[in-house]
Amino acid sequence: MTQALRKLIKFDEFVAIYPDETGKRYELHDGVVVEMPQPTGDHEEVIGFLAFEITRECIRLNLPYFIPKTALVKPPEYESAYSPDILLLNRPNLINEPLWKKESTVTQGISIPLIVEVVSTNWRDDYLKKYADYVGRSPSRRVQMAIPEYWIVDYAGLGVREFIGNPKQPTILVCCLEEGEYSVSKFRGDSRIQSATFPDLNLTAQQIFNASL
Repeated sequence: MTQALRKLIKFDEFVAIYPDETGKRYELHDGVVVEMPQPTGDHEEVIGFLAFEITRECIRLNLPYFIPKTALVKPPEYESAYSPDILLLNRPNLINEPLWKKESTVTQGISIPLIVEVVSTNWRDDYLKKYADYVGRSPSRRVQMAIPEYWIVDYAGLGVREFIGNPKQPTILVCCLEEGEYSVSKFRGDSRIQSATFPDLNLTAQQIFNASL
């Protein structure tokens, strides 16, 4: 389970304190510092496989994108900071990011062609909280994140049946921004991933799941 230290802090305080000397990973969720669980080996293999395939496609298409190691995503107007499993950045727009140079943090959807979260024990964050913040669908927000594409890779079938079917099964949700909301497509088995960012990507859901075998 994800452990939360229930002292509310602001984003500026968070980046000044973390990471700390313990080497643990943290995120900030609406002012609450959340300790992230240590990923399993299977989780890391899925991330590594996808990061390689995405980078290879960027090179093939000569795109000005890259995957940073520890950059943060901060939704506008919230005291939150997320550390995605894979964060694809659009290098030319980083000049417009006020927090990039000093804090390696991005706040604009135009800087982020794609985010991938590989589901672990804190699956609710990926399916609910991060989904809502990445799309920025709250009607009360003056500034919306509007990240164009968000993948939820549930290789172990941990999410609830509402998201991954009954019986539960490994599923990849590809969420693409359309008119301010995410259009969600689900991929399983030998179905080829359909990506707006990489329309020619030749990769099936099962190939991604096999990275953990």
